[in-house]
Amino acid sequence: MGYRDLQENQMSGGNAQATALFCEALTSFNLYRGDPVGLLDTASAVSPDFCMAKILKAYLFALATEPDLTREARGLIESLAAMNMNERERSHVAILDCIVAGRWSDAAMACDHHNALYPRDLVGLQVGHLVDFFRANSRSLRDRIARALPYWSPADAGYSTMLGFYSFGLEECADYVRAEDVGREALDREPLECWAHHAVAHVMEMQGRPGEGLAWMSSREPMWSGDDNFFKVHNWWHRALFHIGLGQNKEALALYDGRIRRDRSTIVVDLIDASALLWRLHLVGHDVGERWREVADSWDRHVDGGSYPFNDWHAVMAYLGAGREFDAKRIVDALRARSPTTETGAWASGVGLDLASGFVAFWRGDHLGATKHLMRSRHIANMFGGSHAQRDIIDWTLTEAATRGGLSHLACALAHERLALNPHSPINRSFLQRTHASADKALSAA
Repeated sequence: MGYRDLQENQMSGGNAQATALFCEALTSFNLYRGDPVGLLDTASAVSPDFCMAKILKAYLFALATEPDLTREARGLIESLAAMNMNERERSHVAILDCIVAGRWSDAAMACDHHNALYPRDLVGLQVGHLVDFFRANSRSLRDRIARALPYWSPADAGYSTMLGFYSFGLEECADYVRAEDVGREALDREPLECWAHHAVAHVMEMQGRPGEGLAWMSSREPMWSGDDNFFKVHNWWHRALFHIGLGQNKEALALYDGRIRRDRSTIVVDLIDASALLWRLHLVGHDVGERWREVADSWDRHVDGGSYPFNDWHAVMAYLGAGREFDAKRIVDALRARSPTTETGAWASGVGLDLASGFVAFWRGDHLGATKHLMRSRHIANMFGGSHAQRDIIDWTLTEAATRGGLSHLACALAHERLALNPHSPINRSFLQRTHASADKALSAA
């Protein structure tokens, strides 16, 4: 007797109990709630030949972008070699091989073929979605799901998850009206859909709707803030961004001290949010005190300049804030030494090095040097790293560097660029006012 998942995909080597545990783990992964790893371990214990439990666990570790977990993922992949697998499962292992080798674009192409062959394989679709996120491929975030959606119906288990993925892809392609509509539909079907809530929050951030954003986060807080929600810190981070967008910096810092860093999480995605929020508060002139030190110490076990440059760059922010310039330099040197022959090496030398060097220069007050580095590295939308909202810190820091460095014409141009996208932002209006004042002062002096 063969066992199938909730989307009717055949699975090898399982039994009824292991299959039920796997389906529960996959739903946990879809919603970013609960303990999928624990469920998968139990599934493997009751059915040692059940390969999809090992495959999904390997994905969870490989996609964490942490060196230690990547090594564990490799061990799981090696253990799969002796197991009987069907063609779909072997295709998953081929994708995993690419991810743990840092060949993200190869992984994405392998997912393209996998998703075309198995458009109702929710594991493959979520993995593809995350691979697209890590390499910042906006079009693929949208189109990967668009290609598969015709094979799904509203009655299918996981349909709301598909809508959540699609909503985020639409948002990253600046199709904000459709993104919000699809995200709200997903949440009407399943209020716990993490990607859908997250996508609508992104729409409001990108459209400069901080007041609506705060109302959105507040009205749905019970659905995204539970202790078992893996995304809760990132959602609190979004809420803090809305406060900063309204000039409520004290409220943002209070969220940092409470919900964002209360538990001193050492998970990489949470450390990224911590570094990025402290840097933004620093940019608006808000004193964050000694908070940098704890975040910098937490980064130590996760970054080596040799894995995922997006993480390295955020660690550099924390090292600078904590006064650990030697460690910031160590990461910069490691990025400089990376060979461009691998994809992550190309990301490191082609973009990561300039990003880290630009932030180091800015922290040291070398605003002209920071401007040079960040002008070279600002257009990374098709290379690596996170969302448009996360990468906005690059342009924000660049505009601040140009303003402080007396490059009034460039600063004015960048301010106009930001205002065209978000005309209601107090921060963007402040840039334009400051650049005009600086230019008038220089003219008077001349």
